Amino acid sequence: MGIRAALAVHGGSGHGAGGRLATAVADRLRAAVDRLDVVTADTVEAARALMDQARDRGLDALIVLGGDGSAHQAVQFCAGTDIALGVVPAGTGNDFVRALGGPMGTLAAAEALVGALREGRRRRLDLGRIGEDRWFATVLCAGFDSAVNERANRMRWPHGPRRYDLATIAELAALRPYPLVVETTGERIELDATMVSVGNTRFYGGGIPICPEANPADGLFDVTVVGKARRRDLLRMMPRVRRGRHIDHPMVTTLRAKRVRLGEDNGWVAYADGERIGPLPLAVGCVPGALTIIG
Repeated sequence: MGIRAALAVHGGSGHGAGGRLATAVADRLRAAVDRLDVVTADTVEAARALMDQARDRGLDALIVLGGDGSAHQAVQFCAGTDIALGVVPAGTGNDFVRALGGPMGTLAAAEALVGALREGRRRRLDLGRIGEDRWFATVLCAGFDSAVNERANRMRWPHGPRRYDLATIAELAALRPYPLVVETTGERIELDATMVSVGNTRFYGGGIPICPEANPADGLFDVTVVGKARRRDLLRMMPRVRRGRHIDHPMVTTLRAKRVRLGEDNGWVAYADGERIGPLPLAVGCVPGALTIIG
């Protein structure tokens, strides 16, 4: 039996780019699979229901046309199963595809997936698990960076990484450190902190390498903690962050761990894959090989 696949189209991704390119992407994918069910949804609930229907009909691969939020929902569907995931980027940040090293152009990424499907190329990646039943693929963050996420997600302009730059500038006006406890299997850190990031992959925020040495196939998180910082400290640090050189800064502490608990009810809200998770405290674990990726 050949490959049975579904293409989940999130038409609103990239301010409509997903919807505009859906037909072209589907036409390319049909050349590499025996059956392709196209499911289109504008809400998370509708997407989950349609993907569940596709799974009930038998599914080997799920391909998502959308951004990091769309990929996050697909990860919930594919994690811990034999259903392989492919992502065709059509969003704002596209950090999951960037971390995997795939083409960033929508049609180029679709062509790359066609080649991988024809050749049967698949690989296993780690995922982060929050509590018992929620997963993330890229970076979980809290503090200044999650506040930037909340603001960026409310903005309708500009598109792309520039949105995060403007949100960052706006949040600097309200910057202040908060008490934070970071616990791993072998370490406990208590400090006044500005932000913390738990990385399964390197990037968040549209290409910022916040955990520049993270590897989604090593069974460990990379944790980046920025301590007590003033506005001018962060402003001076930002060029280093863009180049992934901030981990050598004296205000930055880095850890590697399979499990991480972020303690203190300090008012921070955690985000993962750019999606709102909820307030601290929370615990996360790295689950090796939890996701099968096409390519």
